[in-house]
Amino acid sequence: MKIELAHGKTGKTLLTVDVTKEDSILDVKKKHIKEKTHLYPSRICYKLSLKDKALTDDVKIGDIETLTDGSVLYFKDLGPQIGWATVFIAEYTGPIFAYLIFYFSRNCSWIYPDSEGAPHNTVQNLACACYVGHYIKRVLETIFIHRFSKGTMPIGNLFKNCTYYWGFSSLISYFINHPLYTVPSTETQVYVGLSIYFFGELGNLSTHLAFKNMRPAGSKVRVIPKPNGNPFCALFDLVSCPNYTYEVLSWVGYAVMTQTFFSGLFALVGGAQMLQWALGKHRNYKKEFKDYPKNRKAMIPFIM
Repeated sequence: MKIELAHGKTGKTLLTVDVTKEDSILDVKKKHIKEKTHLYPSRICYKLSLKDKALTDDVKIGDIETLTDGSVLYFKDLGPQIGWATVFIAEYTGPIFAYLIFYFSRNCSWIYPDSEGAPHNTVQNLACACYVGHYIKRVLETIFIHRFSKGTMPIGNLFKNCTYYWGFSSLISYFINHPLYTVPSTETQVYVGLSIYFFGELGNLSTHLAFKNMRPAGSKVRVIPKPNGNPFCALFDLVSCPNYTYEVLSWVGYAVMTQTFFSGLFALVGGAQMLQWALGKHRNYKKEFKDYPKNRKAMIPFIM
């Protein structure tokens, strides 16, 4: 059986390959690579039509009912790729160093001209411990907990993501560690914010562990997320992505504790982005599972 590989934009036939019903999309990619040696599997995307989703590597030719002798697969070059784990480690390691640079430069006159050599106050020390601790947690989760459904992403995402995380970290740290930084007016505000932060961090870690246990190692199996007995995971009954809910909550707590413009802006921008991710994942769950809980929301219980 022969199928044509056509350019996704122009529709021009690039080459024709011989396949069997037992061949997978990955096998088609390997045959394509023999002709176009600059490509590699994760860089290649095939679709049955320009409006369809990309075919995954494990799909068998024989399982695609509309694919017959002489059919066309539309090809797209996704560009240079990089591993998800590599991107995560880079984007999460940078904030640790970015934050600590300003924390330890408090008495550096060319960074803080108003410095008088005063030590950090309690809020500044707490803010440093919480911020750096969050990203140490994220790096460890990337290495030991996360199981990625996709192996790679466009390499351009590395620069975009690092600019976002490293840039915000520098701004947040610069102003919190500034000699003229003013702490919240009451200790109550500080410790309420700290409590919210730790609650969110524990919830985020708990749901990440739950997601890990829902997917066997080395597989891409997807199931309907459900509570597992951990009190923090009870939120799975209300939202599809409680990990995002808890992370936004932790950054809100951080903003309450530190009371700076950029801490609040980071919580707002990050929350908006995570809401978009959650809505996308929520739609995918509902499409994939006919029995998906109808009353469950994406990220904000009872609302959205």
